[in-house]
Amino acid sequence: MIPESFIQELLNRVDIVDVVDKSVPLKKAGANYSACCPFHNEKSPSFTVSPTKQFYHCFGCGAHGTALGFLMEYAGLSFVEAVHELAKGVGMIVPQETRDPDRVPQKAVVGLQEALQQAASYYKAELKKSERAIAYLKARGLSGQIAAKFQIGYAPAGWQNLQTVFPQYENEALGVAGLVVTNEQGKRYDRFRDRIMFPIHDQKGQVIGFGGRVINPEDTPKYYNSPETPLFQKGHELYGLFVARRAIRDAGRVLVVEGYMDVVALAQYGIEYAVAALGTATTPFHITKLMRQTDEIVFSFDGDNAGRTAAWRAAMNALPALTDGLKLRFLFLPKEHDPDSYVREFGKEAFEREMQNAMPLSQYIIQHLGESNPLNSQEDKVTFLNEAEPILKQISAPRFALLLRKRIAELAQVTEQEMQSMLRLPAPQKIAPKAMARQMRTPLSIKKRFVLMLLMQPQLANAEHLQFVQNTNEEDVLLNAVIHAALGQPQSKPATLLHCIASQVDAKLLSEIQRELHLLDESLDIALEFSGACAQLTEMMTDVRDNQLLSSLQEKPFAQLTHEERELLKKLTLKR
Repeated sequence: MIPESFIQELLNRVDIVDVVDKSVPLKKAGANYSACCPFHNEKSPSFTVSPTKQFYHCFGCGAHGTALGFLMEYAGLSFVEAVHELAKGVGMIVPQETRDPDRVPQKAVVGLQEALQQAASYYKAELKKSERAIAYLKARGLSGQIAAKFQIGYAPAGWQNLQTVFPQYENEALGVAGLVVTNEQGKRYDRFRDRIMFPIHDQKGQVIGFGGRVINPEDTPKYYNSPETPLFQKGHELYGLFVARRAIRDAGRVLVVEGYMDVVALAQYGIEYAVAALGTATTPFHITKLMRQTDEIVFSFDGDNAGRTAAWRAAMNALPALTDGLKLRFLFLPKEHDPDSYVREFGKEAFEREMQNAMPLSQYIIQHLGESNPLNSQEDKVTFLNEAEPILKQISAPRFALLLRKRIAELAQVTEQEMQSMLRLPAPQKIAPKAMARQMRTPLSIKKRFVLMLLMQPQLANAEHLQFVQNTNEEDVLLNAVIHAALGQPQSKPATLLHCIASQVDAKLLSEIQRELHLLDESLDIALEFSGACAQLTEMMTDVRDNQLLSSLQEKPFAQLTHEERELLKKLTLKR
């Protein structure tokens, strides 16, 4: 484990401008630096890097982060690899935390992450020992290099093999992480047995779950995933995305397939930009996550009826996340093939030729609606419009919605206005200019404003500011974390402080603060703004105290109030 104190010192030493400029040439633009975004295709620069805040931010696709985050997103490095790369650039040696070998590890205290990582290491080691598992992978055409790249492992047969890794086999963390199951009789046993193991990684390259595939074709189920845990939500994660990020940007597209074997088989044949959903249909979260990597998403499922059903479900689930700049296409292979078998039989070039001819989403929707509907009678057209209605209502991308409505109205032989009125469709959204969109940002609360100023100048913090923390809601948790971080590291950069509090604060709120920090006008008098925020928070705190006191006085019978209490009640009532 790399000590957290070292990571914070590293972020204080590196300059994000130097880190980014090595990969993406930057130009000076006022107080910041700019370039065309490396994370999506664009013609005019919307990607900026702030030397003061040590952040990058793209106004086009929303990508943002620190120097560590840039190396992970752009170069496809794991968190540990990115730390080593940054340290090498500033001449620092990465230390490792040492643990007392006589001390019994408290796994429940250590948490789920370490348990999953240790299990992944165990499965990898077991693969090397199993001739049967190695023979299976070779028979599927996979090399040792691909197995190592995806960190593929093997869970041996047997009920409690993980007990050799975790002497405290009864530890609650193993059950929460989905590694161990407890039956109705209270017996604990390994969830994964005699399966090829595919680790599932988050955006930092950390293991958050597993997929297991049977070796024996008679065993069921064929695929078995980790259950949902605090670290792993199936509807949010995609298998192979961490490994594929660089290849996705290089290819300018991502290929979404059904299973892990499809992903690794395609990578074996040089198609390294494939990912897979994890035992669930593709969700709007998946689409949004992929849109941060590329503007073109191609779906390729099995050619059988189940694959076609999965493709339609993916299309419908993608509708709420559609934008006008996104190309969504569908590749339908022959019925006897899935991506794995097709690429092994015909090769990379043939598969990529098929991808070039993949069907656009709009064409797929029209084709699917008309598959069993000849549109010959009035009744056929009514059915056609009824089936199109829920689809049209989910699409918010203005241009795409407009063109698809025109085509559906044309096929139903009604005018666009008639169809809109008949189906009660919302009017197509107008496309707001970027400048207007920026002006429509929600005003920040005073506590968030205080946090931004403190991140910019942490030396302004003092212990008295902790009295501004009045509740346990997310905003107050953020306020408390930032004040403590500033008190402990008064000379740190904003990026370092945000890294320091990341594990304590709601992820969505942290992302909002990062975005607002990047948009903050650097010409502001930070000390003056901070003083004003302090004054407002003090006034708010006083009002809260006065209201509480007033409520307590009003609850007492007036006859029982002392003279001082009556005077105070009068004063507080007039003030109100």
